[in-house]
Amino acid sequence: MKHLQDVPLAKAYLLLNHGPSTLVTSEHEGVANVMAAAWVMPLDFDPPKLMLVLDRNTWSRHLVEGSGAFVIQLPSRRQAELTVDVGSCNGGELNKFARYDIATARARCVEAPIIEGCLAYLECRVIDEPHNQQRYDLFIAEVVAAYADERAFSNGRWHFPDDQLRTIHYQAGGAFFATGEAFQVAKG
Repeated sequence: MKHLQDVPLAKAYLLLNHGPSTLVTSEHEGVANVMAAAWVMPLDFDPPKLMLVLDRNTWSRHLVEGSGAFVIQLPSRRQAELTVDVGSCNGGELNKFARYDIATARARCVEAPIIEGCLAYLECRVIDEPHNQQRYDLFIAEVVAAYADERAFSNGRWHFPDDQLRTIHYQAGGAFFATGEAFQVAKG
């Protein structure tokens, strides 16, 4: 077919990796961390569940396994630099909250910080699936609380009043794009 080019299989994930970038916060025994994660997806509606790929070599993995909880946050375009920063260093080696002067509050239902200024928050409790966690680094979690900035999400829909209040989507190598304009198609 015209205009198609092969994509190396090792880079095939980039074809799907344009969902919103997320920040994951976790805490265990008074130690907290934040990391960037692009591989988060919804799994079920009722009760709401999601999946998160959490590499076994990350500090966040240690905290999530200890606490059984985490918070997914959707950063805005104004938080793109922060997203790259927290995704480029190891929380086991430094306190990212102090290093990047991150303003936080407490999550509503789980023991973890939330990052102020994000567009949406999903508080999650891990559904223990040792096989998936050990073999695939895949965590399944139930969403126990969800809330969003009403300027960008209301009545069950995303709407972006200005460029700074858009979700961001990580591609690779520090490259992002912002969510585009919303549109609706009438049912036929």
